[in-house]
Amino acid sequence: MGIGQLEILAPMLVIIVLTLTIGAVTLLKPLSKKLGDLLEAMAQERKKPQLDNEVEHIRELLDMMSGRLSLLEERQDFTDALMNDPERMRLRSGGTDEGSEAAG
Repeated sequence: MGIGQLEILAPMLVIIVLTLTIGAVTLLKPLSKKLGDLLEAMAQERKKPQLDNEVEHIRELLDMMSGRLSLLEERQDFTDALMNDPERMRLRSGGTDEGSEAAG
């Protein structure tokens, strides 16, 4: 190849490379934008289930605490009923009159 042929081929190669570059950018820009949107959506989706898992865990803890509080209320009611029973109050204060008469 002579210098004359290279002078003719060089501008053609530049035009071909420039055309291919412009075409690639034109075609790949929307695809890369869509790919970026897809990756962003996937990242958001990964964050969401963690939040759902945390909310579910908190809900389970609240249910457990509610159950324990109900048991505590039942025990407190039972204890209050025992403490306010007149017969038990009499027994705690020193016994009954019948018990002291039988002993004496």
